[in-house]
Amino acid sequence: MLKIENLHVSIKGKEILKGVNLEINKGEVHAIMGPNGTGKSTLASVIAGKEVFDVTEGSITYNGKNLLDMSIEDRAREGIFIGFQYPVEIPGVSITNFMKTSLEEIRRYRGLEPLSELEFRKLMKEKAKIVELTEKLSNRSVNEGFSGGEKKRNEIFQMAMLEPQLSILDETDSGLDIDALRIVANGVTKLKSPENSTVVITHYQRLLDYIVPDYIHVLFDGKIVKSGPKELALELEKRGYDWIKQEYEQNKLQ
Repeated sequence: MLKIENLHVSIKGKEILKGVNLEINKGEVHAIMGPNGTGKSTLASVIAGKEVFDVTEGSITYNGKNLLDMSIEDRAREGIFIGFQYPVEIPGVSITNFMKTSLEEIRRYRGLEPLSELEFRKLMKEKAKIVELTEKLSNRSVNEGFSGGEKKRNEIFQMAMLEPQLSILDETDSGLDIDALRIVANGVTKLKSPENSTVVITHYQRLLDYIVPDYIHVLFDGKIVKSGPKELALELEKRGYDWIKQEYEQNKLQ
């Protein structure tokens, strides 16, 4: 589904990603971990199409297409969803209207008829249950005045409504208490299918108690320096990242 090869990315002349290689297939859950400042959020932003970053080398292929040639809007229409660490507020636009417009645009792009009002309301009600989003919240402006937990639940609700093929969740667990974490993570798990894939970017193993990954990747110094099964997250929790740094430095000397 997604193939990243030798990806180099800079911002204002400073190189952040220094040769990332990653391949994600349908039905898989990947977790990307690593210390602050190693390029995790940069990777999510580049996949999303954020224009402040310069791709200086490498490629990203999505379903056989050159992702880097696609606009931000077309990436969303093609089934890529990005859940950011700090969801933005959109004053004056209700969640209901936002979702209706977004869903209609995606269906139009895919050659599908728009949902009737009854069908749309039924779908909203069904998907809201996944993240325990109340009707009161769904009638408010997007994220305006929401708590951190409510914003993250709203992100996963949007993901449920749009049914993306590839979801990139950038530190979804940031700032969540244990109850909100459980709701958000369970929502992500319920949305997993053999036809979609999820990338979870996180610092902490606790999220991975709920969202069980197939693969863990450690991003360090702008590269994926270690990959392994879900047990790797437990090792990172126990030992921290210092041993990754030492191992990386030793490999550079060889």
